Parts: sequence; structure tokens; C-alpha cells
Amino acid sequence: MGAVVSCFESICRTIGSVLMAIVNGIGAILTAIVNGIVALFDIIISCLTCGRGGGRRRDGGRHTTSTV
Repeated sequence: MGAVVSCFESICRTIGSVLMAIVNGIGAILTAIVNGIVALFDIIISCLTCGRGGGRRRDGGRHTTSTV
């Protein structure tokens, strides 16, 4: 009788491990999707605020120097 209970406990523990692995996999997929969306919005916002796709805005080569 003890072997049957031990086998049943092992089956329940295995099913629980499988379910947790599935939940962790779904969580990892959702995290990757959210990170991708955030990166996409970051690119769009940086393009809209800088006027070009990355880097700092240049001033057209006009530099002012002061001589004292």
C-alpha cells in the first residue's frame, strides 16, 4: 500500500513540475514580447525627438569660440 501512495505522490509532483515549467515558459515569452514592444517605442520616440535615427543632433558645423 505504501508503494501505491509513493507512486501517486511522485506522479503529482511530476505534474506540478510540468505545469510550473509551462507557466515559466509562458512568462518568458510574454517578457520577451513586452521588451520588444518597449524597444520599438524607444526607437520611434528617439527618431521623433532627434529628427534622425540615433545619435546627437548636429548644429550644422557652426562652432563659436571665444577669444579673451
